[in-house]
Amino acid sequence: MGTQINIGEDSSGQSIDIDLEELLATRLLVQGNSGSGKSHLLRRLLEKCAGLVQQVVIDPEGDFASLADLFGHVVIDGAAYTAREIETLGARVREHRASVVLALDELEVEQQIRCASLFLSALFDAPRDHWYPALVVVDEAQMFAPAAAGEMSDETRRMTLAAMTNLMCRGRKRGLAGIVATQRLAKLAKNVAAEASNFLMGRTFLDIDMQRAADLLGMDRRQADRIRDLQRGQFLGLGPAVSRRPVAVNVGSVRTGGKNVSHGLLPLPNEPGEGMETLLTNKLDEAVSEPEISRSVPTPRPAAELEHALSAAQPAATPIATPLTDVAEHDGRTASGNVEPATASVQDNCPKVLASNDADGAFEIDDVVRELAQGDGSTFRTATSLFRDFAILCRQRGVASAHVDIGHFRRLFACQIGGLHKLEGIAKDVAQEVIATVDEDVLAPYLAMVVATALGEPIPAEEDLAILYGSSSPSRVRRLLDHLERSGLIVIREEFGGERSIIVPHVAERISASEAA
Repeated sequence: MGTQINIGEDSSGQSIDIDLEELLATRLLVQGNSGSGKSHLLRRLLEKCAGLVQQVVIDPEGDFASLADLFGHVVIDGAAYTAREIETLGARVREHRASVVLALDELEVEQQIRCASLFLSALFDAPRDHWYPALVVVDEAQMFAPAAAGEMSDETRRMTLAAMTNLMCRGRKRGLAGIVATQRLAKLAKNVAAEASNFLMGRTFLDIDMQRAADLLGMDRRQADRIRDLQRGQFLGLGPAVSRRPVAVNVGSVRTGGKNVSHGLLPLPNEPGEGMETLLTNKLDEAVSEPEISRSVPTPRPAAELEHALSAAQPAATPIATPLTDVAEHDGRTASGNVEPATASVQDNCPKVLASNDADGAFEIDDVVRELAQGDGSTFRTATSLFRDFAILCRQRGVASAHVDIGHFRRLFACQIGGLHKLEGIAKDVAQEVIATVDEDVLAPYLAMVVATALGEPIPAEEDLAILYGSSSPSRVRRLLDHLERSGLIVIREEFGGERSIIVPHVAERISASEAA
């Protein structure tokens, strides 16, 4: 079966196709001003590859819900579910290989961003057994990966940038092929835009956007004006999945439609001026005295009904071959996993930093983190869900936690489950120095080995390290240990009988030297 899907024709009537297998490996960026035909292009692409590969659409305007009518997509209304339910639905989407549309049009902008971030993170964090090929289409991507801070909170911005960066930078190894569409390249975070190898550039008018689009397409400055002259539904394409040379594309027709209003002229009402004024001011006093109108929240579909819809959704007819065997050295997907870059300050590496705040607040924050760490399966939960519960518990107990961001929280959590509290005095100080530069994604299991060495106890077994790492995969733990050894943090000795022993160098010596001094 071929994997070429037609998206339109060039100026001479020749068919322009996209290689679906190549697209899964190289991702796609679509740019065009409002009204240039981006949504039409995305719809054409989705319709043509429906049934060939799983599709996940992040739809802030609710325009793609009509795909359910002809192609069996499941529409998930983001306003109808809690944050935890959205994460669970994301995991089930990958498990059942369901093609879905996450409709966010009933949410406010920041709620849209948070909902999409949780859903994308759940797709990314799926177990390895569920890493099936899937197209992940994000419309209006500048909302979810903004180049500059806007009105959203810092926490929301960090969350959404992490989710979008994971999708575009690391999603390929998990079978996720990102397709992002934006009105302006200047509004889109560079880390997200830079990972796409295929481009479809529509009409744009600002000089800076035309020049960036021309640079991506390999066009000189004199040719950049060509982008301004494109008509609605015309795009310039380039990339390994589209064409090795820039090619003009007239996007073909589609079978489904959005809910956008008509842009054509409509007759105005024939109501005379006085009559229109009466309509506007009729019972105005009563209207303003009524409670403020709130946005209606749709009734959520029963969980059993939605799960049945996900499991019954039409899967891809034939899996598309994609290189999924190239696995990252360590792909932390839990609170102890690699979700965001580590914070730089040495003081942020463990609960010791809380000593600089008031003592009562420090102990209360420690208590909250300890309570979360002692919860069943806490190490298998995502960092975002744990941090959300942390913030809720702090608010309930009146604990000031504004100084603890998600990166700081992840280190506090890793120090707690890694057993730093078991050490005292010089041993604790040495352990804090040793872990100062260790990334959050490997901190908990490494700290457990440091603590065991400091106490003179055996190194924890691989099964115990796996729990701290948030994984049930023995091979994943072995890759973690190999990574720690290559980083110079541990030494692994292979014995003749096949057993392996682990040594954490210099910890005991540094403790002894400090005590002697």
